[in-house]
Amino acid sequence: MNLINMNAILNSYKKGILKDEIVHQEVEKIINKSSSNKNKEVLKTCFNSLDLTSLNQKDNETTIKEFIEKVNNLGTLYNEIGNIAAICVYPSFVKLAYNTLNKNGIKIATVAAGFPHSQTMIEIKLAESMLCIHDGANEIDIVLSIGKFLNGKYDEVAEEISEIKASIKEKKLKVILETGALETAENIYNASTLAMEAGADFIKTSTGKINVSASPFSAYVMCNSIKDFYKKNKRKVGIKVAGGITSTEDVINYYTIIKEILGEEWLNNDYFRIGASRVANSLLSDFYNKDIKYF
Repeated sequence: MNLINMNAILNSYKKGILKDEIVHQEVEKIINKSSSNKNKEVLKTCFNSLDLTSLNQKDNETTIKEFIEKVNNLGTLYNEIGNIAAICVYPSFVKLAYNTLNKNGIKIATVAAGFPHSQTMIEIKLAESMLCIHDGANEIDIVLSIGKFLNGKYDEVAEEISEIKASIKEKKLKVILETGALETAENIYNASTLAMEAGADFIKTSTGKINVSASPFSAYVMCNSIKDFYKKNKRKVGIKVAGGITSTEDVINYYTIIKEILGEEWLNNDYFRIGASRVANSLLSDFYNKDIKYF
């Protein structure tokens, strides 16, 4: 992809209308509508959009196998709610996941390219991403180079994303914006637009590895960026919310934001993902109206 003057591309979008105080006000209005979306059909959609994640320092072959076996048995034990979208593990466990998972349409995702800080060389980012695909990953989650972005090196950041996308070809690329580090609506909007212009298939809120993770504020801005990008380029890009999502209420809030801004056509796991593990039990419990602690 020939990325010519990313700063000029960003300036062609309407980011100026997204003022922080206005975003907070609009988010509050939308969240006030969330209670009307808490029903079994929405709970099922959200569960089907889960990227069930194990990204722990103590992960090992035994714990990952146990984690995947629970996923393998999920459809039998809780068939009414359907299945999750993907599992997400560290790169060293992708081959194990590929050999252990009873696929049933569930994708294998991994975090690569210098996760979680993206502070390594592009050659290593490319090599790790391609090795993960070779080992069986369907989706690669990478972190936008935050330091370069905040330093105004937009062309370098975009070229890096473009190169990684080219290296994994038709496989899905999710670009983590680390919105807690970007802080402002304008930064989040610009980072979202840059990632999409560079070839991202999904934009994702957070790594979950810093103090400030996903927020309705960041999701609102990202959805507006996706909407504007789609109007201009006629290419649909997905959104993944991740980091600090622990309750059904959290999930329904994000569902409502996406519904209000992007519409129903984004509310499926081709374009909507939730990166979480703890929230799976909450969704199961609310769907079946009993306390479930399966994960």
